Amino acid sequence: EVQLVESGGGLVQAGESLTLSCVASGVTIGDYGIGWFRQAPGREREGVACFGCGEEIADSVKGRFTISSDNAKNTVFLKMNNLKPEDTAVYSCAAGSSLLLYNSAYVDYWGQGTQVTVSS
Repeated sequence: EVQLVESGGGLVQAGESLTLSCVASGVTIGDYGIGWFRQAPGREREGVACFGCGEEIADSVKGRFTISSDNAKNTVFLKMNNLKPEDTAVYSCAAGSSLLLYNSAYVDYWGQGTQVTVSS
């Protein structure tokens, strides 16, 4: 059984930082692409960052967000710096054998999501 368990979301002020974690079981980093997508109310789901997808960081967050991993713990991290109110969304961890950063149709597994709220 595949499980992706996210943690680290919360409420922060603009300019602050958060780090999200995704612990994967049933899939292995390297065998699967693992990344982060976000969706804000009334907006389409957006790829944010991804390992094993070719392009790792979306243009919309480049320079502020970074993705890293602890392969021994099968965990992927999303470090978000200089957060802006427009970053407010539910952030979901995703895994796919052919995962693409800009196309969520290739996601095979989703986590439950974690809310990130950035106040101005």
